[in-house]
Amino acid sequence: MAKTDDSSAPHLLVVIDHQEARVYRTEVHGSVPQRIAPYDPHGYGKHLHSAHEWTDGKRQPERKSFYEAVAKTLLGAGQVLLFGGGTGRSSAMEMLHADLKAHHPDVAATVIGAVVVDAHHTTEDQLLAKARDFYAEFNRK
Repeated sequence: MAKTDDSSAPHLLVVIDHQEARVYRTEVHGSVPQRIAPYDPHGYGKHLHSAHEWTDGKRQPERKSFYEAVAKTLLGAGQVLLFGGGTGRSSAMEMLHADLKAHHPDVAATVIGAVVVDAHHTTEDQLLAKARDFYAEFNRK
């Protein structure tokens, strides 16, 4: 991953799963995340990842709109760090990263790392501390 750093552009942390993405400015202590939830055409507000979603090899429209909303939020970032759980198709983090590479190469170029974390059992302060440590180490190189 390329080392890119515009010191005036924000360093963002994206904590993502199949229910929502939380986008934090890591340089702001007490940062309140911008929350992005996938569009649920049925209005149930539940988990949208299912076995049926991947059977034909294509993303469902609501999944694409979810990643598009996250990509739009990341425009203008100096560096982006992704946190998520799971691997392969069960990882919203990996799917977002693949979508960014395919459809938003400018945003994908700002992604400096993707880290598997247990976000459901980690506080926001712990997530932000881990992200700040990652940024400090990455930008020291």
